Amino acid sequence: MAFITTSSASSRGSKLSLSRLTQAFAVLRQRRQLSQLDETALRDMGLTQTDVDCELSRSAWDVPAHWRG
Repeated sequence: MAFITTSSASSRGSKLSLSRLTQAFAVLRQRRQLSQLDETALRDMGLTQTDVDCELSRSAWDVPAHWRG
């Protein structure tokens, strides 16, 4: 008879992976929305097209440190 066991560490790892994946999709959605803003909206936020291009070139995993927990 075989028994399958799971440790709390592996379930924690799964939750962490799901959390990071969810976070990556959120980042991609936000960056896509940022890319659709016009010059007036960017200027209102104090951003330039260069700022936007720089943000869009970042990886979905490249997020601010305070997001990583």
